[in-house]
Amino acid sequence: YALKATSRGQLTSRQIEAARRAITRKVKRGAKIWIRVFPDKPITKKPLEVRQGKGKGNVEYWVCPIKPGKILYEMEGVDESLAKEAFRLAASKIPVATTFVKRV
Repeated sequence: YALKATSRGQLTSRQIEAARRAITRKVKRGAKIWIRVFPDKPITKKPLEVRQGKGKGNVEYWVCPIKPGKILYEMEGVDESLAKEAFRLAASKIPVATTFVKRV
């Protein structure tokens, strides 16, 4: 079973971790979970009340760009209803539209 993105966006490392926690809390033990996204794009920000110029700001956080069709999380070892519920909870933590998919 998998959670697949259906819209474009970006996930921060905090959102990825929040969704992972939601999944693991729901399925408890016995499930194998794969996180298929990794935040490898730095987002910079200048400090508050600093004038423009003087170079690029410091890295504020990291994101993973998401395109439609990207698999975000995968899971095996649980029944379909539990996987669907766990992915529903995870989908509420992330800012892109997702769908539940299963291997045929």
